[in-house]
Amino acid sequence: MKKRRDSEAQIFGILKEVESGVLVAGVAREYGVSPATIHRWKCKYGGVSLSELKRLKAQEEENARLKRIRVWLPGAFCTA
Repeated sequence: MKKRRDSEAQIFGILKEVESGVLVAGVAREYGVSPATIHRWKCKYGGVSLSELKRLKAQEEENARLKRIRVWLPGAFCTA
């Protein structure tokens, strides 16, 4: 099964819909995600504004890029 990536705006919209009182199961069925995914998003992104969410995503991408650089420079970060 192909892994899908939802944008920050889509995640934010789904979470706002759940916070407005709509049942999680109904929202999950409507958007084609599992209730567990919505719960995970709520734990990770709950109480965050859209601008903060975009900044968080940018930081995660930057950290991933820096980790890849570290893998390619094996002797650069030795602690010995």
